[in-house]
Amino acid sequence: MAASTPNGTATVSSLATTVPVQAVLFDIDGTLCDSDPLHHVAFQEMLLAIGYNNGVPIDEEFFVNNIAGRSDVEAAQNLFPDWELEKGLKFLEDKEEKYRSLAKERLVPVKGLEKVVQWVKDHGFKRAAVTNAPRINAELMISLLGLSDFFQAVIVGGECEKPKPAPYPYLKAIKELNVAAEHTFIFEDSASGIRAGVAAGIPVIGVATRNPEKSLLEAGASLLIKDYEDPKLWAALEEIDREEAKLKNQGSA
Repeated sequence: MAASTPNGTATVSSLATTVPVQAVLFDIDGTLCDSDPLHHVAFQEMLLAIGYNNGVPIDEEFFVNNIAGRSDVEAAQNLFPDWELEKGLKFLEDKEEKYRSLAKERLVPVKGLEKVVQWVKDHGFKRAAVTNAPRINAELMISLLGLSDFFQAVIVGGECEKPKPAPYPYLKAIKELNVAAEHTFIFEDSASGIRAGVAAGIPVIGVATRNPEKSLLEAGASLLIKDYEDPKLWAALEEIDREEAKLKNQGSA
């Protein structure tokens, strides 16, 4: 797998090496939908209610550095180092209920999502959603986005040996889909998720919806895109199409 260039453009061939492609995997929060602002609001309101940070609302930098993309255990430990873990996890469970009520009103897809979903469908690739979110959140977001019939599997980090950034959720996904890591690629928006994909031996496209681009590149993203309308993405997918066509021509020769 070719490495990214410093500005995240990568050689297109870094994704073309997955040909023949068997599967495409998607994170959910921040990757399918721009949900981080809703999580941020939910955390802000609930933390204010308990007088956290002397009543000063947490800002986006704090949210990104301590919460976004983390497992519940890691987020609870970052937020409440002096609390019993069980108490911190209960707070996060309550926060998720708050988030779901916000999501039902305000959840929107990442720009161009419908186009890339159609590309995956048209090619007949297998697909799974792989997330650290609780299953109830994952299934709600997928439903709100109209993707319940799109995904053939939904893998939840909390149901694996370890969540992201460990590779287990992505390893479970390719096992359930019965595909090879070298013929799969991933869309991810967090450094934690990218590290999980890289550790599983799968190329990762970093979707820079909210998290710092530098952190996504340092985590090992093969390609960095702004959203699913980014010309860099479609150049890479067109290269995959050309390589797929070459393989078919060789097979029929």
